[in-house]
Amino acid sequence: MITSISQLDLAKKYSYADYLTWMFQERLELFKGKIFKMSPAPSMYHQKVAGNIHGILWNKFKNETCNIFVAPFDVRLLNIKNQKCDTDIYTVVQPDLCVICDESKLDARGAIGAPELMIEILSPGNSKKEMRYKYDLYQEAGVLEYWIVNPENKTIFIYVLKEGVFVGQHPLIEDDKIESPLFPQLDFRLEEIFN
Repeated sequence: MITSISQLDLAKKYSYADYLTWMFQERLELFKGKIFKMSPAPSMYHQKVAGNIHGILWNKFKNETCNIFVAPFDVRLLNIKNQKCDTDIYTVVQPDLCVICDESKLDARGAIGAPELMIEILSPGNSKKEMRYKYDLYQEAGVLEYWIVNPENKTIFIYVLKEGVFVGQHPLIEDDKIESPLFPQLDFRLEEIFN
């Protein structure tokens, strides 16, 4: 039984089946089988921004069939062959927020397959992970829209999947208004989340 992260070989490739057997408190993500430790508990401001975004999403989607989830929530991203067996899944992420409209992607353990919208909020310890690794993983998995929120600079970068490739919109700053390409009902001023 694995009860401590120190028992794991960080150079080894692990599957979701392995991930399910670990009995320790630290939160991890798997990127193509490689272990990534999650940042320490988010700052108060990070949590406030996440809460503000969640509140806006909840209000915008409350009469719709889409579901909103907040971390910690496991999202299992599938490989190119879309193999759904636990031993064939090598990527498990815990986005800050995600929106899933396809009910078939939900089960008792979280989500299996790409959510329509993934939102990651940058912290000093996770910027490289969100900007590089997750960007590539989300693009490859078929996430339709990806937001990278930077509370420090009060900016948001929105990427939309077009023909399998993320296309970035003009960066949004605090005075701007978000208009989601995928969800027209998501239109609000950035100052609502950064106040």
